[in-house]
Amino acid sequence: MSEIEERAAPELKAINGATRFARIRARLEAAQPTRGPAAWLYEFLLFGFKQGWACLFGALMLALLLGTHFFYPKDALLARYDFLTLGALAIQGGMLLFRLESWREAKVIAIFHVVGTVMELFKTNVGSWQYPEAGVLHIGAVPLFSGFMYAAVGSYIARVWRIFDFRYTYYPPRWATVLLAIAIYVNFFAHHWLPDIRIALFAVTIALFWRTFVWFRPFRAHRPMPLLVGWLLVALFIWFAENIGTFARAWTYPNQKDGWEMVSIAKLGSWYLLMIISFVLVSLLHKPEEKA
Repeated sequence: MSEIEERAAPELKAINGATRFARIRARLEAAQPTRGPAAWLYEFLLFGFKQGWACLFGALMLALLLGTHFFYPKDALLARYDFLTLGALAIQGGMLLFRLESWREAKVIAIFHVVGTVMELFKTNVGSWQYPEAGVLHIGAVPLFSGFMYAAVGSYIARVWRIFDFRYTYYPPRWATVLLAIAIYVNFFAHHWLPDIRIALFAVTIALFWRTFVWFRPFRAHRPMPLLVGWLLVALFIWFAENIGTFARAWTYPNQKDGWEMVSIAKLGSWYLLMIISFVLVSLLHKPEEKA
């Protein structure tokens, strides 16, 4: 390991170059831009580069959805949904093979795939959305590629947590966050028969996290952001991605049966709650560290 890498990213000693990106990041963080506007611009560009890398799995999945929507042959022997499943597996395998992703991150993806598939099986059964195309690689009415869409969210959170060296102030007890995540997950199912308690869940979320700040390090210094705001920004990004996915006819909502229209902005609340589940699951792998 070079002297530059050791100075820029001491954590590399622990991961021992587990991914190619770790070394690239170390070199970028070792730069010495001139103080003032040049340093601000460099930090902004480095922030964008890190965010882009954290989104890599999800971005490749969206590209796969759009590419097959526009160019996949309708008379192909292999169904489009099956091609998407094999493509998602190829992306995952390629990222591991070329050391663009660590095995620890792959385990996170596997956990989210299971959690997401269970939810998909239930939601498609009650008619919340559907997968209009045929395929062989599926469980019930759910094609296996769908679990990778949830996995993309988990992959992003796990990556961004490590890449930006997250620290926290006033992070609530983890047992309380786990109970909240369980309640949110149960409500996704139970609200079809019992009263929907999402308003109460939002209230509990605010009560637990209203003082919590996440401190992220785009370059040298950690920058603060209210965690509740950070979740909203990510949920908004996922909502945009969902519009791309439904435009590509990867899945459809009942109101899109006769043609595509934008996903209701009300879905943003559902994605916000899903963000909390995802964040808590990742927090079980990456213990939240207090900001010194």
